[in-house]
Amino acid sequence: MTSAATAPSSASGSGAASDAVSIREFDFWYGSNQALHRVSLDVPARAVTGLIGPSGCGKSTLLRSINRMNQLIADTRHRGEILLFGRSIFEPGTDLVDLRRRVGMVFQRPNPFPKSIFDNVAYGPRLNHLGRRDELTHRVEEALKRAALWEEVKDRLDEPGTALSGGQQQRLCIARALANEPRVLLLDEPCSALDPIATQRVEELLVELKEQYTIIIVTHNLQQASRIADFTAFLYLGELVEHGRTEQLFTRPRDERTEAYLTGRFG
Repeated sequence: MTSAATAPSSASGSGAASDAVSIREFDFWYGSNQALHRVSLDVPARAVTGLIGPSGCGKSTLLRSINRMNQLIADTRHRGEILLFGRSIFEPGTDLVDLRRRVGMVFQRPNPFPKSIFDNVAYGPRLNHLGRRDELTHRVEEALKRAALWEEVKDRLDEPGTALSGGQQQRLCIARALANEPRVLLLDEPCSALDPIATQRVEELLVELKEQYTIIIVTHNLQQASRIADFTAFLYLGELVEHGRTEQLFTRPRDERTEAYLTGRFG
């Protein structure tokens, strides 16, 4: 199958200065099963890039490759390159703790630690020795403000994070990632377990956060991608079929497989 993937930048294949993540000819295997096939994709900095496609097409595998989370799974391997702001994430001696600090991750279901709201957000900065101990309170407050949660929890910081509503828990997980001072934020179906009101709050938050962070979101919700993504990439059977500005991809797809998926003929 021939890929018709297109990118909004970096036609030379070396990555442009404005690209936060550059993926080059990337293959990935779970044992003998090849999940990704020669994926090349440039992710612009300070924008929202959505990854769409049917279940099992490789979206989450690609997302989790960007901070090497897939290496936690036995019997996996890759071929190709992923650059983070021009530097390979596979360089010998790469500090994986530091990589995952710079490339934060928010999962499909909210997963607050069994700790207080304050300690949930403070966990990363303590682990990574970010700033002085007396700065921790300010860092936690700032992360909660960026996650649009501060006003709702400022008088409840000693309460368990698990006592919050589902939408609040997801924003707490976003605050926890932001407290680590990431440059890239990965989100894997962050609204799939949330009600419409909580989903709207998270979507509004992501649109605000792109002013400071590069955001990559996996979503099955095409309406969500059209609402919040500046760029969208369509994956099918482990291949990147098409990538471009969201408005163009949704209204004038270049590949018939993209059009078929967007119009509901499969997926």
